[in-house]
Amino acid sequence: MIFNEDRISHLAHLMQDRLWQDDLVEFIDEGQALREMKRVLTKYFSAVDEIDSMVRNKIYSQKKNIPEGSRDWDILYKKYFEEELRKKQF
Repeated sequence: MIFNEDRISHLAHLMQDRLWQDDLVEFIDEGQALREMKRVLTKYFSAVDEIDSMVRNKIYSQKKNIPEGSRDWDILYKKYFEEELRKKQF
């Protein structure tokens, strides 16, 4: 999943607005908070893309040919993805 800078910025603004509207956070410096949200989202989506590639390669390297979209593929993808995500501590 590729998110460009505009999409990440949009998501960060949505998050900031929602946190403020739900009275969950009071921002001392809204600009700094927004920059931090963008930084974290960028890091997260980059890690997700990296994990996705790793998981796909792991499944493709299985001895048994597992077609993408099959039940077995979905089960393995979810299992391997969650394992790699835990390693990244997200």
